[in-house]
Amino acid sequence: MFVYVLNHHGQPLMPCSPRKARVLLQQGKATVVQRTPFTIRLRYGSSGYKQAVSLGVDAGTKHLGLSATTEKKVLFEADMMLRTDIQALLSTRRAFRRARRHRKTRYRQPRFLNRKKPEGWLPPSVQNKVDAHVKVIQSVLSILPITHITVEVAQFDIQKIKNPDIAGIDYQQGEQMGFWNVREYVLFRDNHTCQYCRGLSGDKILNVHHIESRKTGGDAPDNLITLCETCHDTIHRAGLTHLFQRPHESFRDAIQMTVMRWFIYRGIQKVFPHADVTYGYMTKNTRIRNCLQKNHLIDARCISGHPMATPLNETYLIKQVRGQNRQLHKATILKGGVRKANKSPKVVLGFQLFDKVRYNGQECFIFGRRLRGAFDLRLLDGTKITSGASHHKLMLLERASTLLIQLEKGEKAASSLA
Repeated sequence: MFVYVLNHHGQPLMPCSPRKARVLLQQGKATVVQRTPFTIRLRYGSSGYKQAVSLGVDAGTKHLGLSATTEKKVLFEADMMLRTDIQALLSTRRAFRRARRHRKTRYRQPRFLNRKKPEGWLPPSVQNKVDAHVKVIQSVLSILPITHITVEVAQFDIQKIKNPDIAGIDYQQGEQMGFWNVREYVLFRDNHTCQYCRGLSGDKILNVHHIESRKTGGDAPDNLITLCETCHDTIHRAGLTHLFQRPHESFRDAIQMTVMRWFIYRGIQKVFPHADVTYGYMTKNTRIRNCLQKNHLIDARCISGHPMATPLNETYLIKQVRGQNRQLHKATILKGGVRKANKSPKVVLGFQLFDKVRYNGQECFIFGRRLRGAFDLRLLDGTKITSGASHHKLMLLERASTLLIQLEKGEKAASSLA
């Protein structure tokens, strides 16, 4: 374990041992800047001795691996879990707004000149991931004297993933060539036949059904199936949507990674102009040559250029969470068509959502609270500690942030680095 050190101007120096940091704090030569990762700031001038420190970034859409290494040692490693709920939240908001147009509410005249998107625009769910990559890299730059950054970018060929044998004109034109829209293609693909009753219902009106909700599954052809109107209505009324499965997993992550790879790189260049890129096949080759297991931390260490640096027995788990919840009403409709107001107070008895607390000697996070003073406590990996901890038994350690950080010790860290 290392303690990260800043000079008296706030610039990062090489980390030190916990023993040395303890001596500096006891002698009044340093002050504590933050608790996790534990960082101190010197109160006197320092020579500023630094080594070459390389940061490897294993970019992704759900997980982000970070590894800061020298030639011999690993100084910092973290696995970050990115947000995956933004698309669903925006879809819910869109549904509320569409429903509001059909009710007697305040009316705003339509405006037609506000639809132009700025150059370099990305969907909010993708832009948030790009910003998260840059933000967490900035946090590492603030505690370590990084001299070199390498980020792995990836591009996926969706047609080849679907059909490895596709080639020639079929590859150039694609499977939807010659069709007016996706609906026409899906009907043709399913031979204009209900895929549930195979025409036994006698209903000639055909609908295109979403296997996975449009909110999360989108309108891709592999998420659509042809049903007659009778079967379509029956399946939704009886809750039988689970009867259908997509022919293969969604390619959303692969598509997002292909779109945002250069946005991530350019975003990193703004905070560190001399960043380099590498590719997945190079990381794989390095990992295999050194007989290392595949995971986000080891991939990041290979990307850093020092795959055999001595690993730490303690790593960090970072989870990105939403900062604010401005929703006025709950999505569930009660009797009489009334939605319950979403008025949960931000602070309950001195604690708020995502605060880090100590409960029965264990550090955990608040993932739920009740007005009477009971709190739902969990770890960042989802492990549930308790669902009704009294506020009298909690000790506040750190205030909530959009990046929650948890120190992984012992077997968890060792298993991730095996």
